[in-house]
Amino acid sequence: MITIHDVARAFLNMESMSPKKLQKLCFYAYSWYRYYFNKPLFENKFQAWVHGPVDPGLYHAYKEYGWALIPRETTVPDSITDDTEIYEFLESVFESYGHLDADELEALTHDQIPWKRARNGLQPYQASNAPISDQDIIEQAQVELEDANS
Repeated sequence: MITIHDVARAFLNMESMSPKKLQKLCFYAYSWYRYYFNKPLFENKFQAWVHGPVDPGLYHAYKEYGWALIPRETTVPDSITDDTEIYEFLESVFESYGHLDADELEALTHDQIPWKRARNGLQPYQASNAPISDQDIIEQAQVELEDANS
């Protein structure tokens, strides 16, 4: 099975970026894949942290970079390249969100159902490790598609 670390390395092959931007791209990849294919891209461990959805394992893998850019990866994991559909899907996520910087992606997640609902009224800078549910992720995708079609 694909892991979030495989997806992160695929995005890092496309561009050097901060850990925060990487987290958000992985979140949107998970979200849209979950909606369109009705199954998870990888195991959902996203939590509603202050700066938006965060996977703790991915956070710990790249926390040494702080706010700095993580260097580009020179290769994409075989688990991604072996499945053309997944690789093309990740490219489309990057085309949709990659032009946004980390702060813009954070602001976007803060306006959406999954992060808001998981934080359940917490203050903006109050720490939380509340899980983000797949049901809320699916609901958000439905809202976005309805808005796009109206």
